Amino acid sequence: MMPLWIALYFVLACALGAWMALPAWRSAARRQVVRLMTVLMTPSASLPSPRAVSRGQGVAWRWSGPALAVGVLACLAGPSWLLWRWHAGQALVMPGFDAPVQAPPVVVSALLQGEHLVPPPPLPPALFSTPEVRQWRPDLAMADRRWEQFKPDFRQRLLSVYQAMKTEHGYDMVLLEGYRSPERQAMLAQLGPSVTNAGAWQSYHQHGLAADSAFLRDGKLVISERDPWAQRGYALYGQLAERAGLVWGGRWRNADLGHVELRSGAGMSPAGRP
Repeated sequence: MMPLWIALYFVLACALGAWMALPAWRSAARRQVVRLMTVLMTPSASLPSPRAVSRGQGVAWRWSGPALAVGVLACLAGPSWLLWRWHAGQALVMPGFDAPVQAPPVVVSALLQGEHLVPPPPLPPALFSTPEVRQWRPDLAMADRRWEQFKPDFRQRLLSVYQAMKTEHGYDMVLLEGYRSPERQAMLAQLGPSVTNAGAWQSYHQHGLAADSAFLRDGKLVISERDPWAQRGYALYGQLAERAGLVWGGRWRNADLGHVELRSGAGMSPAGRP
């Protein structure tokens, strides 16, 4: 059915173009239309002669400006309107453009729906003081891991990333550190740029808008950035965090793969390990 409508519309468009661009064709077509209308609208006993019809004599019907405009509009809009009525209520699928619509990632879906996610229960403190953890983060045992210290918007974004890491990629995320007091930030700054470049009140940690995270595997905390499994997890974590509108520390000059923050104009931190 579709090719028929396309052909009809093409013929009408060509006829209209000839009507507008070819005066001789327009005159001949007008005479034929007038003759046809005269035959249809006049009783046979009172029909004028063909010559009179061709001259426009004895015919009350005339092409006027409004009539011509209505005719042009009908030629252009009529086929489209009929086609729309024909397909009203039907799903019009065009070949090559009917790819299935994929559901948004969990992290985006949770944010769009305004889903209120609940923080996970706290983990045993001993998990954060094992020899492996002390090798990478000797200061971690004293870190603040209270989710209620985060700003609500940042907390929901981070929880949605955690949820997506679990459901989409099978990684269990662990919060290493959230809020930092100015005193703790100043103490960490004294340890050098390998720990942080930001002094007191220069990090988003002081405003409840930053978090350091790692992974839980077989009941053990994995924070090494050299572990291939963890490296893949950090790459996925960074992608999901950026989808949620967070800044990922893995893109900094001095990369901090487990760090994310929500920029809000407060506590601007230097580039790299805040």
